[in-house]
Amino acid sequence: MKICPVCGKELKGRIDKIYCTPKCKNVAQYEKRVINEQFYLFVDKQLKTNRKLLKRYNQSGFTTLRKDVLMQEGFNPKFFTHYWKNQKGQVYLFCYDYGFLDLKESGKEKYLIVEWQKYME
Repeated sequence: MKICPVCGKELKGRIDKIYCTPKCKNVAQYEKRVINEQFYLFVDKQLKTNRKLLKRYNQSGFTTLRKDVLMQEGFNPKFFTHYWKNQKGQVYLFCYDYGFLDLKESGKEKYLIVEWQKYME
């Protein structure tokens, strides 16, 4: 006996039936779409937050900053739009036009913040 995942009623009819009514099918599809939209909005908001923070702290185009300063303001290094690898093999992660490189100087964790340049294309 199969049960409708939306309302819990017993399914009657075809063997491959998933929902008991078109209404339950629509409800399930709507909920799925809302969950996908929420994830998109979450990622978009985090990318914009990351970019805003990188831009704020990078006044000169090339800045070194302690990691914890950015993290306390909501920066999340797991969210980035693209990356660039320099000739030394260092990988800069970018949030649109501002990027950061993970550094460890004198035992302290820092980020080197840069702005996208033409030669990086």
